[in-house]
This record gives sequence, structure tokens and C-alpha cells, in this order.
Amino acid sequence: MPLPLEIAAEPQDRVLRQLVAAVLFEGLALFRTEAPDILTWTIDGRDYRCRALLSAFGRPRIFSRSIEAKDEHGIWVAASLPTIVMGLPGNGITRGKLLRELEHTIALCQWNEENIPARNRRDMGFAGLDGALHEGHPYHPCFKARYGFTLSDNRLYGPESAEPFRLVWTLNARETIRQALDTDEQTFWRRELDEEVWNEIDAARQARGLSWQNFALVPMHPWQWRRLKEGVGKDLIATGKLHGLGQFGDRYLASQSLRTLHNLDRPQAASIKLPLDVVNTSSRRILDPHSVCTAPVLSTWIAGMVNGDPAFSDRYPLAILEEYAGLLAEHDSELAGQIGAIWRQSALTGLQPGEDVIPFNALMMLEADEKPFVQPWIETHGLMPWLNRLLEIAILPVWHLLVHHGLAVEAHGQNMLLVHRNGWPVRLVLRDFHESVEFCPAFLRDPQAAPNFLSLDARYREAAPDQYYWTDNLDSLRELVADTLFVYNLAEIAHLLDHTYQLPEPSFWKRVETILSTYAAEHNATARMAAIGYDQPNVLTESLLTRKLLAREPEYHHTVPNVFAKAVAERRIMP
Repeated sequence: MPLPLEIAAEPQDRVLRQLVAAVLFEGLALFRTEAPDILTWTIDGRDYRCRALLSAFGRPRIFSRSIEAKDEHGIWVAASLPTIVMGLPGNGITRGKLLRELEHTIALCQWNEENIPARNRRDMGFAGLDGALHEGHPYHPCFKARYGFTLSDNRLYGPESAEPFRLVWTLNARETIRQALDTDEQTFWRRELDEEVWNEIDAARQARGLSWQNFALVPMHPWQWRRLKEGVGKDLIATGKLHGLGQFGDRYLASQSLRTLHNLDRPQAASIKLPLDVVNTSSRRILDPHSVCTAPVLSTWIAGMVNGDPAFSDRYPLAILEEYAGLLAEHDSELAGQIGAIWRQSALTGLQPGEDVIPFNALMMLEADEKPFVQPWIETHGLMPWLNRLLEIAILPVWHLLVHHGLAVEAHGQNMLLVHRNGWPVRLVLRDFHESVEFCPAFLRDPQAAPNFLSLDARYREAAPDQYYWTDNLDSLRELVADTLFVYNLAEIAHLLDHTYQLPEPSFWKRVETILSTYAAEHNATARMAAIGYDQPNVLTESLLTRKLLAREPEYHHTVPNVFAKAVAERRIMP
């Protein structure tokens, strides 16, 4: 079932609305408010309008089937997706690529509508639910582009299909291999695979006359193996530097992030993140080479930060899923980042009797009964008690990491998990750190505990601030947390509650601001919070669509009104 305002059977309408919302939000077209719920704008000399409301941070919420264009006779008609795209900034190449990704998103959504039956997601286990959250990014218009996947690929490897598959196990020339394992290589593989599967793989190696001295074992997604065999990996195979042994071992299910796979046969075993040469939302979904062997070091650092602070067990309950091993075949050019793996603890790690865990973005969804996923929980616990508890559990661990410890994490709906008891929030779980943490050395609570990045990878030695994990700009820390936790995450829950329970969004954000101000008072953290500028009148947020259109810089940003500025100002002038 859809997000609020979405018509499930009309993915083309959702894609068009999210495209226009991004165009207006990022300032690619300047809009005018003609009536309380009518926005008008001009692109490439053509006038457009829609019905919409402006929600928190100035995000437009566009009503279904309301986007219109004025034709050559001055008559308002339904707007065309290609016409809008071709009038946007950029060039013919980037606009054409964007249009293809939008059309592919529509095609995959339509396939899902026609082939995936409605399911009771409230009763699903974690891995099944993670794959069944088919709605995708609630803001990015290319939310299901998966550019590179065919419809057949989507059926076999898309998370919505819930088709189990086994990994392809390959042998790679050892001189290309970098690895960061948590134990010696033989022990690692016997533990991860179990003895029987390890023996099968070892027998396949011996049958090919290859030695462990010269080759290292690397798992590969079956789609990626096929693509490499038929494309940029052909020379490696022809020269004997890459060998496919076959598919062995446990079955896996694709998660909503596509390249992270959950173990179906042993749910407590690690999830594995594998590169896929697919473009989805803003990124090519390979593994950034520098991050693969850095991942375990980052996890150890963050785990030490969390385990060493009693607040994360008592007041702001938090657990992290450690990325405890990484393996990469180093190659240049097109092969870079296409062969490797990262092992992450299972989401079921640490669950106590009576506890369940869900991806956080399930909280913003509607189900087949046209009621929110969280409806039974709200009926049981009451809207405001449940919401107050949820906000404390969702915000304070992330905020304490940022303000007290100086570490910013990318806390969007896929990277956050919620542990609950019958719907009552118990603690937050964070995952996926290897590409999504940032810190300012001078702002760290304990800078001596930070990893020595210069010793980890040669790429870090000549890196500029903001290129990898460290920055000299505190605004960058605020932006990472504000973007992911507030602008594109909790904003969706606020919208859902407004839409379905008539809880005004300003009331939601007032409660959030109260949580932040209470935190400042309790921790004497006013100065550190002021340093990151969380209550500035306007803040920068990432321009995800602009990045696809201009494609010259790693990131683009635009200014949005800050929902916390007014609340803080009002509190300061109270007698």
C-alpha cells in the first residue's frame, strides 16, 4: 500500500509528483502561491500549476492528479513527464538519463502492482518486512530506478518478490585482495559458511587446480557475476585472475536497499552487503573502495563510543549493528568497487524475549487495510503516549551521538531500526556506517579514540576535508543529521499523523523541539548545540535532484526554512 497521498495503481502519478516536489523544493523553478493550496511556476517558458500544501522545512506535498500545464491555447491540461524533464537545467545527457530512470521507476512499480499480492506486513519477520517495504524513498523521484535491472531481474532479485537465492562464490587473484577480517582467514570462512559448505567450496577449488596461496574467496551476487562475465570482468576471467566456483550455501533475501542481503536459512547470521552495478536514486550501487576495509574500524570505534557511555543503555537506549568484516578486490576504472563484500551483524542480534525489530521507515506506511502500519500500536497505547516515546527513542540517541560525542550519523529510515514490545518503542538500532558517518576532529568528545585514517588507506592521506569522514565545518554535521533524521525521515511520520490522525504538523515539531531543548538543559549542552546551528532560521539541505541534473559535484545544497528556529525564538522571549 502507498504512502499518504499516493494512488497505488498509478505509479506514474507518484513519480510525476515527486519530481515536481523536488523541482520546487530545490529551487529549480520558483513557485508562486496563487491560493491557499495552489502553486504555479514556469519551466522553459511554459506555465504549470498543482494543488499542494507546504509542510515542514518547506517541502511541497502535492495532491494526486493535480499537476497541470498550460497548452498553446491557454488551456490547463495534464502535465507530461517528458516535457517537464526536458525543460529542467542540465544538459541533454543528464536530462535523458533522468527521464530513463523515471520511466524505469514507473515500469518496476507497475510490475510490482500487477505481480506482488497485497500482504499483511504487520505480521512479517524482519527480513520479510525489510524486503516488502516496496514504497522506496519518499522524496527522491527515482525511488525505484534500479537502472540496469530488467523486469526479469526485478522478479528474481528485487526485494518485493522475496525470491531466495544463493550467492556465487568466486576465487580472485590474491594480489588484488585487501581484507579486514575479525579473525584469521580459515577460521572466518568456516564460521561464516559452516563446515559443510566450506568443504563444498574447497572441493570446487581443488577440482580447478587452484591454491589458497594464490587465490582468495569472495562472494558475489548472482546478478553481478552474470554482468561481470558478460562485460568488464571478461578479461579477468580470460587471464585466469577470476574464477566462478558456483552457487553454494545459505539462501538470501534482498533487503529494501537491494544490495544488502539477509540470511534466510540462518537469520542470526550476518547480512552481507555486495556491490551491484545498478543505479538507484542518486547512486551507482557498487562499494566505495576506500570504505570496505575501513568499515570494521569505524564499527569498532562507534561500538566503543556507545558501550562506553552509560547514557546509551539507560537514558537513550541504542545498539549498533557492527560491520565487522570487509573484503575487496582492488581494481581501477570500471571494475573499481565491483568485487567485494561487507559483513554486518544480523538485525536480530541482541533481541530479548518479547522484543521485535522493524525497519524505521515501516512507521510511515499505510497497509492493505488503508490504515497506518502503526494503527494497532496506537490503538493499544494511545497516540500521544506512543508518539512521545517514539520521538524520544528515535531522536535522543542520534542527538547524543552528535552533540555530546561529536559524531554525525546518516539516520534515515533505512539506516534506523526500531526495537519494540507489542509496538511500544524500546530502543533504537543504527546500521550502515561505512559510507555515512562524519565528524569534526575539534568537536569530538574524545579525539584520541578516533581511527588513524591515514594509516588505513593511501587515499586518505591527500584527502580534503569533506571528501571522506572528517570535516572542518560543523554545519556539515548538522546538515547530515538534520537531513536524514528530520527533513526526510521524521517529516514523513509527521505527514502521516497529520493525514490520518489530524495531528497538526506544527504540534509534532513543537514536541521535537521540546525534546531537543530539554536535552540542552539537562546536559548543559546549549553551547555545543549552538555551535552546530540547529536553530538557525534557514539551514542547508542536500539537493538530490539537482545532483542528478548537473552532475559536476559530489553534492549540491539548497536553503530551507528551519522548523526549529521559530520555536526557539518564541521560547527565548517568554517571560
